[in-house]
Amino acid sequence: SILGICCKAVVSTQSTGITRPLYVVAVPISEMSRPEHIGPPELFYNESEAVKYTNNTRIIEIQMSMSSRAIELLNLPDDQPSFILDVGCGSGLSGEGITEAGHYWVGMDISPSMLEIAVERETDGDVVLSDIGEGVPFRAGAFDGVISISVLQWLCNADKVSHNPFKRLKRFFTMLYSSMRSGGRAVFQVYPESPKQMELITEQATRCGFTGGVVVDFPNSTKAKKIFLCLFAGTPVANYKLPQGLGTEDENTVQYSNDRFTGKKRRRNGDVSRKEWIQNKKQKMRAKGKEVTADSKYTARKRKPKF
Repeated sequence: SILGICCKAVVSTQSTGITRPLYVVAVPISEMSRPEHIGPPELFYNESEAVKYTNNTRIIEIQMSMSSRAIELLNLPDDQPSFILDVGCGSGLSGEGITEAGHYWVGMDISPSMLEIAVERETDGDVVLSDIGEGVPFRAGAFDGVISISVLQWLCNADKVSHNPFKRLKRFFTMLYSSMRSGGRAVFQVYPESPKQMELITEQATRCGFTGGVVVDFPNSTKAKKIFLCLFAGTPVANYKLPQGLGTEDENTVQYSNDRFTGKKRRRNGDVSRKEWIQNKKQKMRAKGKEVTADSKYTARKRKPKF
């Protein structure tokens, strides 16, 4: 708005993970970090917002990075192209990653402004205007895989009186399951607002026949942390395990110890004499180019308490 103020619905997600409006207050736009709190996606991603989203170099870099990671988690065969569905394709940024990987794709999105930009950019994939909460309008067994970047959390919002997040998630996952070939995989990158929301999404996916789990990249980082929901349609390959998240190796995790820290720092190893320890330290200082007193027979000799 002109004043930089919008109406924010104060919501409740206490027991179910569903975002339902309780009352409305005026809040500066700069203080609202989650787009789904500002309005429904078809209104939030209007013409001006769609242009800014598509031309922002940082957003482009993030979208390409996450779509490449999602394609990697699909684990598609390298010797032949696959047919991919991009759920919430927007202006086609994530679709470019699919094209670069050598696959064909179709995208669906609820924002007309985003899809208009995708058409203007002449993306390689076809795009469809559709609300994923109403289902996936494609024939059975059409897709080898599915990716989605930052979309599923929108279905947890009740933007209209007629919206029921339970039913919308169930309808989406039921029809998505039907549109995938047996053994196909779907990877959803999500930003859940709370653990309850993530539980709601995974529960509905499981009820619709999907199997799989969650892969978390860089779990110890606040900014780099990314959550991917990896689902299988039908029976997964025998002995298949979920891939390990990036940044979860031993060298990138915090090591814990039961030893209590007393506040006293050990100055040297007990097996090294005082003189050897001092000489080693002086040698390190010389290697750094610092001036150090020359060694002599008095080096490391303890002083007498009195002269």
